[in-house]
Amino acid sequence: MKFTDIFIKRPVLAVSISLLILMLGLNALSGMQVRQYPKITNTVITVSTSYYGADANLVQGFITQPIEQAIAQADNIDFMTSESTLGTSKVTVNMKLNTDSNGALADVLAKVNSVRSQLPKEAQDPTVTSSTGSQTAVLYIAFSSDKLNSSQITDYLERVVKPQMFTVNGVAKADLYGGIQYALRIWLDPARMGAFNLTASEVNQVLQANNFQSAVGQLNSYFTLMNGTADTQVSTVDELKKLVIRSKKGGVVRLGDIANVSLEKSRDVYRALADGKEAVVIGVDVTPTANPLTVAAGVRDLLPQIERNLPPSMNARVLYDSSQAINESINEVIKTITEAALIVVVVITLFMGSLRAVLIPIVTIPLSLIGVALVMQMFGFTINLMTLLAMVLAIGLVVDDAIVVVENVDRHIKQGEPPFRAAIIGTREITVPVISMTITLAAVYAPIALMGGVTGSLFKEFALTLAGSVFISGIIALTLSPMMCGKILKAHVEPNAFEKGVERFLSGLTSRYDRMLSATLNKRSVILIFSAIVLISIPIMFKQIPTELAPNEDNGVVMMSGTAPSSANLDFIEANMEQVTNILKKAPETAATLAFVGIPSSNQAFGIAPLVPWSERTKSQKEMQKEFSAELKDIPGIALTTFQMPELPGASSGLPIQFVITSSEPFVNLFQLGSEVLAKVQASPLFVYSDINLKYDSATMKIHIKRDLAGAYGITMQDIGTTLSTLISDGYANRVNLDGRSYEVIPQVTRNLRTGPESLSHYYVKAADGREIPLSSLVDVEMTTQPRSLPHFNQMNSVSISAVNSPGVALGDAIKFMQNIGNNDLPKGYSYNFLGEARQYVTEGSSLYTTFILAIAIIFLVLASQFESVRDPLVILITVPLAISGALIALDWTHIFGMSSMNIYSQVGMITLIGLITKHGILMCEVAKEEQLHNGLNRLEAIKYAASIRLRPILMTTVSMIAGLIPLIFASGAGAVARFNIGLVILAGLGIGTIFTLFVLPVFYTFIAEKHQPLKEFSENKS
Repeated sequence: MKFTDIFIKRPVLAVSISLLILMLGLNALSGMQVRQYPKITNTVITVSTSYYGADANLVQGFITQPIEQAIAQADNIDFMTSESTLGTSKVTVNMKLNTDSNGALADVLAKVNSVRSQLPKEAQDPTVTSSTGSQTAVLYIAFSSDKLNSSQITDYLERVVKPQMFTVNGVAKADLYGGIQYALRIWLDPARMGAFNLTASEVNQVLQANNFQSAVGQLNSYFTLMNGTADTQVSTVDELKKLVIRSKKGGVVRLGDIANVSLEKSRDVYRALADGKEAVVIGVDVTPTANPLTVAAGVRDLLPQIERNLPPSMNARVLYDSSQAINESINEVIKTITEAALIVVVVITLFMGSLRAVLIPIVTIPLSLIGVALVMQMFGFTINLMTLLAMVLAIGLVVDDAIVVVENVDRHIKQGEPPFRAAIIGTREITVPVISMTITLAAVYAPIALMGGVTGSLFKEFALTLAGSVFISGIIALTLSPMMCGKILKAHVEPNAFEKGVERFLSGLTSRYDRMLSATLNKRSVILIFSAIVLISIPIMFKQIPTELAPNEDNGVVMMSGTAPSSANLDFIEANMEQVTNILKKAPETAATLAFVGIPSSNQAFGIAPLVPWSERTKSQKEMQKEFSAELKDIPGIALTTFQMPELPGASSGLPIQFVITSSEPFVNLFQLGSEVLAKVQASPLFVYSDINLKYDSATMKIHIKRDLAGAYGITMQDIGTTLSTLISDGYANRVNLDGRSYEVIPQVTRNLRTGPESLSHYYVKAADGREIPLSSLVDVEMTTQPRSLPHFNQMNSVSISAVNSPGVALGDAIKFMQNIGNNDLPKGYSYNFLGEARQYVTEGSSLYTTFILAIAIIFLVLASQFESVRDPLVILITVPLAISGALIALDWTHIFGMSSMNIYSQVGMITLIGLITKHGILMCEVAKEEQLHNGLNRLEAIKYAASIRLRPILMTTVSMIAGLIPLIFASGAGAVARFNIGLVILAGLGIGTIFTLFVLPVFYTFIAEKHQPLKEFSENKS
């Protein structure tokens, strides 16, 4: 092709194009957002409804089911779970990936409001919130004090700190853990109430009638307006104590006569321990569309101002900041880019022997990496781990085209042509292969860009960034590089000693290769048999390599989950978690400890152990996790397990493996089946920890009312129900206004009067004749065990077996075990599903294999168009499975030491390998085609000549690419495992694949390749 001549003849034009790419790239780079991953909208909407005192069955039937049925009509729902527990309904709606979060929230809210009238009037209004669904917040800030209790700290945080948190753009929630809001607690004394002939129902009615929120309005005279207020509400504890409950015979009974009134925490449902001490922790969650790095930075910028205004006895400390690991990962990748660029420069210098020649491909590196930012900006990409990883790989790729151009021009110079003519002739010869190689490598990523799901969202930016950088390098290789060859390279003169040494080495290598290739072509049957053996071994190696969605990274934090007996209270769990924090603090690698008691459910605990920075510790996160597991298992009171956070965004909360069995059968049947499955899981060595979420071990007091006896006394079911709910449950009667804020008024008997069924003898209800009747005489109490919670999955009754795979056991192997149970052991009427990381693996794990096949098909069509043949592309693509075998050998060997697995990074590495290894075949087959067309050589002679003449550029591009991968192989710190996996696959596959290309491809070419002849010419002249 001759269009490249213009750039050699007009050097200013060539330089101007490159400078334009550089300037536009720098401009795009300066305004680009920095994130951990490409922008993914993962929306989880939670609908929480409180119905104080109601048991799980009542909550499920009257609250959870109506809300679920309404929400199910909303659009773009992926799956829905719910949990009905004592006094609370929680429905969690996971939307499909990249669903508009605001639209989804509005849709779900509308559905919930449509059934609000169907809910019990005693239930609170449903609360609807939207978040990313992550099981951990982006930032945890602990507030503690030696003088203030947790409720006092909470009150300050609610008044002063939380409003400031929401000034940071992107903050969705600022949840308080460990601190419970104040309430006016009315501790009723049943004995004194009986003495005054008062019932709980009467006290409740008086509270509601005499602590009334009034809206007076205003008076309107002829010319003036007067606003009105009336103090119908109590505003202090003393006023509430003096509230008149009854007036009789000149005397009054005040609330203080039958109850103790105090301002204290409303309910004791969860607690938090920061470094082993009681604290109140703010967990900052981001909105589905927000950037966690930006939000964390904004909160940290705000923290000095918050600390400056804290009360003297209160202090604040950031215990865990997930953005630190993200920033560390990004910094490590940027460092890798620098290291890879330097190594590639050294390798090119050693191969070319001339500093003038080296300068030409080196210029391509910054121009391509900066210029691709323009492409990224056009597609709305960000600077993230995926795009930076693409730039690391691009360093070895972008020099390829320039190396091929320089090598071909240099060959003509050595044959006696002046640099200007050599640049024109050499570039014309190489233009078609360069364009073909560029299109091929860019085309290999097209299927990834079209993928859906988490994998597609993550690797779309990776694929298009890498393809864009190759495209930019192709432009530079055909514009700037030929011009620089004509201007910079010297005419053929006596080379210096270094150049002589390089030339001597390469010439000797070429001679040895020619001899070896001739010997190989004389033993073609042996090569065919060898290739067949390699192809047969590929599926065998595939089966031996463990599979997982993404490798476990060192994120600098160890997560813990603990489950206590269902009868355990918060005091019991807190005492055990104090032992946990004491064990964790002994390790020098532990930076802090954070424990949440009563979260996510009342008999569970959740712990976070951030580790010191990577540079300050000698043990990895995996090693620390193993050590902690060994020590924590000795704590007898609570079952503890350590686990890692999901490696990819979008996984639902909880342990990594959650096997969900669903059915319309009663919960007792699900429990029996779930227990059988749990026994099989516990007997398997694949799992180090397992648990079930449906247990019939929660002590339940069933109160059977003697209806005939109650009717004889004139006592209604409402009287009995109101008495029980007022004295036992912690529902609030109404609210009071204290200092401009609303606080609940909660009547209840003290803890010592609700310790067991015998406490009912202290409660009284009023008969029709005014007598006080002990409640215990009207009821019979039966103690049974019931589930603490009733779970649903997609509106069906469900039971979940949650598990953590054993160290060294791949996620894929554990899931296959579960799938085998689901397919073979579940009776009719039962189905199964997955949650957590396991769900991601099942839905995303095989998607790249389809993409792999599609990539090969696209490359085949591109090559067929170039060569006007379907046979030459087959020759080129025959090296793909051979190169894949090299990658599999490396994975098969390194997985023994726990260093690698078959995951999305290694799979993307294999797709990249397709484009890289086909470039070699294109270089050889293009020359062989030209030799057949123009010099009349047969296939054997053509491929021998092509292999010999293209040996140098093939070796130079291969070694430069491998050199660029060396920093990935020796990567350390955050994100190192993913970089190692993709680097290992490409390095091993490219190295072994290049050998196959040099020796196996010529053999297949002699059998399969097209016998090229000039295309038929059409003439208008019939004669």
